[in-house]
Amino acid sequence: MLALAAAIALLYYGRGFLITMSTAVIIAFILDPFVGLLMRLRLPRPLASFAGCSIALAVVYLLGLGVYTQAEGLVDDLPKYADRVSQISDEVLGKLEAVERSAYQMLVPKRLREQQPQVQPAPAKPPASRRLRRPAEPAPVVPSGPPPVQEVRIRPQRPPLVDFLYANVESLYEVLLLASFVPFLVYFMLSWREHIYRSFLHLFGERERGVAERSLAGIAYMARAFVVGNFVLGLLVAAASTAVFWLFSLPYPLLIGPLSGFLTLVPYVGLPLALAPPLLAALVVYKTLASYLIVGLIVAVLHLVTMNLLYPKIVGPRVHLNPLVATVALMFWATIWGPAGLILAIPVTAGVKAVCDNVERLQPYGKLLGD
Repeated sequence: MLALAAAIALLYYGRGFLITMSTAVIIAFILDPFVGLLMRLRLPRPLASFAGCSIALAVVYLLGLGVYTQAEGLVDDLPKYADRVSQISDEVLGKLEAVERSAYQMLVPKRLREQQPQVQPAPAKPPASRRLRRPAEPAPVVPSGPPPVQEVRIRPQRPPLVDFLYANVESLYEVLLLASFVPFLVYFMLSWREHIYRSFLHLFGERERGVAERSLAGIAYMARAFVVGNFVLGLLVAAASTAVFWLFSLPYPLLIGPLSGFLTLVPYVGLPLALAPPLLAALVVYKTLASYLIVGLIVAVLHLVTMNLLYPKIVGPRVHLNPLVATVALMFWATIWGPAGLILAIPVTAGVKAVCDNVERLQPYGKLLGD
């Protein structure tokens, strides 16, 4: 129990380092086949690793540029969304007040309402003829020349985003600092792969080297299958969502479609996350409740089809985790690592299962985790 408590404490207090290392290892496993393909073209491993990392960064940059282009127009339309949100808030408050009055009239008897003291109106002011006239005061002496100019300093109000950044500047700096290490870690893992692989195997005896080798192969296969499967599934859902939002004339379909499509893959909270982008974008377009219900119903159908039909066929057979273990893993890693743990929970737990399946004394635990 003490060892388990120490391990959990290590996972919690070292979450920044461990999240960075886990992310770099998963990305390295994904890019390793591509680096091997470049090496078949007679490129040395360091150059092939550099080319693979550069292409991956270029893809991320292009995706970010597309998101920035769409978000630029969204920033210009923020006043419209703010006015629409204020209008909806006023309408909701008016309806709530009407419901409150109706409930008061239904629940409180009429005789009790009549017994309540009535608010007396304020007395009217007497006519001008009866008012006491004060003696006329002498007019103030106005000095000649221009009036003195008083300097008025207006303190600019910072936007909410700036206040949020000021309040979380330390944590934001830590996240950016650790994220900047990921490309370098991935490059060194790929370029020094053979050396790291041989050195890792030499940590074990001759009998355990085969187990370690099979465990590494199982972790690499699981990581590639999980990430690639989720990415392909996300692309399919993003394409379908973008087409549907474009047909329904929602603004910025190239932004909210992929965002809603990939958010629907988040375990257990994917549906509300996927509903948020299209419903927020529809505020300045739709005026009736039926239109919002239709959009929400379409997103819900896409989510149900994805998670109940496509996900078990594309991703499920490669992970081999039973639903109870997957749920407990999501709760545990989300508690320890926060939002990053919610994303890394399944691949990390599946990697632990791959090790248990290949170590003889841990195989019962592998069966417990498996499906």
